[in-house]
Amino acid sequence: MDIIRKGVVRLENRWGVVVLLALGLMIAWTDRTSMSAAIADPHFISQFTLSAVDRGWLGSSVFWAYGVLQLPMGWLVDRYGVKWPYAICFFLWCIAAAATGLVNSVGALLAVRVLIGAAEAVVVPATYRYIANRFEETQKGSALAIYAIGGKMGPALGAPLAAWLIAGTSWKVMFIVTGLAGLVWLLPWLLMVANDFPDRTELAERKQYAATVPLRNLLVSPVVWGGLITNFCYAYFAFFCMTWMPAYLVEQRGLSLKQAGLYTAVSFCGVAIAAGLSGWAADRLILRGYDAVRVRKSFMVVGFIGGMTTLFGAYATTVSMALFWNVLSLTLVGLVTTNNLALVKLTLIPKQATGLNTGLQQVATSLAGGVSASLSGWLLHIGHSYTLPMIAIFAFLFLGAASTIVLMRRQWAPKINEPDEALSPICISHG
Repeated sequence: MDIIRKGVVRLENRWGVVVLLALGLMIAWTDRTSMSAAIADPHFISQFTLSAVDRGWLGSSVFWAYGVLQLPMGWLVDRYGVKWPYAICFFLWCIAAAATGLVNSVGALLAVRVLIGAAEAVVVPATYRYIANRFEETQKGSALAIYAIGGKMGPALGAPLAAWLIAGTSWKVMFIVTGLAGLVWLLPWLLMVANDFPDRTELAERKQYAATVPLRNLLVSPVVWGGLITNFCYAYFAFFCMTWMPAYLVEQRGLSLKQAGLYTAVSFCGVAIAAGLSGWAADRLILRGYDAVRVRKSFMVVGFIGGMTTLFGAYATTVSMALFWNVLSLTLVGLVTTNNLALVKLTLIPKQATGLNTGLQQVATSLAGGVSASLSGWLLHIGHSYTLPMIAIFAFLFLGAASTIVLMRRQWAPKINEPDEALSPICISHG
């Protein structure tokens, strides 16, 4: 059985599957960020009588559920593989996304958004488990660059698509169409991805392997805590743009909803390009013999500092300059994307803990989504403008750069236990 499975894996088009994973992430982000267009729609706001704080909670609800289930999903894919857990969760979130257009109360809106976040929690742990098992260090940046492009193109395409559907039909139709359209992705996934669901013998082997890096080893590693900080700080900015940028452009800069969707798309296209090029460039430098940790850290620090230029947009006196700094700052922070993902989820992390660590890191990312959407709504409420939310972004990006410099060190990576120690009951319970 093991020989047959390895033969199937060898025949698998791994780069094709990475493209499919990128498309899956793009669909996930489209379904998450469709709410950002809705909370900028006056008809949606009036139907549910939403305050700025209410809109913040609606924008953040997906991310709270997403964060809570990251660790369980990481544990799941470490032991039960990628193909079937991903397929089942994908189906559930698309149905829930479509159901958002059928509800009639704020409570029901929150419920379906929570279900979307819970089901989408599988996406990142499954992807990193797949890349860790299929790609060498000199290929990981390129694989992650392709994958990261999907994450940026989701908001880039989803924001104008949602705005166009709302303007041409209604917010209800927008949610139904964007939710159901994603189901087309399931067929190529089922056909292209090798079945990696384990039999009993394989499951026992996977449990032993995963137990050599238990959760406690991750929690005492400065690298893991550094990753939690950098993921939170980067994601705080990205999630602000996904949830509040259309509303900011409409309410403070006077753009129409369609124009706001277009400029949001341009910003995320910039991130996608920067993420793709920086991942490819880092791989080339590593292939030439440069240290992988130093290379990826350098891209991250430059990206965090570049993203801090968003504060210039907050104080810009003209619409054109505000739009310029919005696009430029988000594009520059794209330098962080791929190399942060590679460094704190693959390069410095033992393979046997990829799924568990990725789930742990995604808790920070998801927490950033919840905090960014809700805190920005509160800061908007007390400051009556978007200046305070952008000052908060500046502070978090500075923290991300500092964490990268101080904590990302090879000698502080999580330790691997000896096999006999890993098989002890204590370690197994944490694995």
